[in-house]
Amino acid sequence: MHLLTLIFGIVLLTKAHTLKCNQCDIGNPGSCAVKECPLAGQRCSALRLTSYAGGSKIMDVTTKSCVMAEECVEASVNFGISQTVIKNECCNSDFCNDKLSPVPSKTGPNGKKCFQCNGQDCTATLNCEGTQDHCLSGKVNTGSGTVTLKGCVSKLLCSPGNQDLTRTMGTDMSCCQGDYCNSASIKSAGILLLVAPLFSLVVLS
Repeated sequence: MHLLTLIFGIVLLTKAHTLKCNQCDIGNPGSCAVKECPLAGQRCSALRLTSYAGGSKIMDVTTKSCVMAEECVEASVNFGISQTVIKNECCNSDFCNDKLSPVPSKTGPNGKKCFQCNGQDCTATLNCEGTQDHCLSGKVNTGSGTVTLKGCVSKLLCSPGNQDLTRTMGTDMSCCQGDYCNSASIKSAGILLLVAPLFSLVVLS
């Protein structure tokens, strides 16, 4: 009897800590519905992914959902010719994600420097911005061939533990720490494939 009471207590306690959040289809704010988060400890989130090329916005995708606390982040990847910013704002009460995440504010150089590619020449200097504290190097399959990319990236996007944060197309992406450390191919494996907005459509889960 005591065991049965304990089991019911655990089930009811878990239920009491499960949030109800607005959940929307990616890129379709009008599709929102209130749903109960499947896991205790999840938060309500409002996520925005914004990509720029040549100073112009080329993609602005929003969604709302339930996420784990570690997914409540702001991070970016910068190839010089293009940049993508991920902003996932979270809150911890029922229906609190009723507003869209705002467009990320403009950030300036942070002192970190990496190489970037201009065509086949990958010796140009790129000044990293905001949270971009690592360099990256790799190749992306565009469908018509393979393109070498180098640039700046936030450490968060280099973590294998955050692979569920993005679904991307690409190959052999790796990160490193230190100015201009992406001068040659990097041997590390298992690094998160990063966003390449000019060559692939990025969709967050």
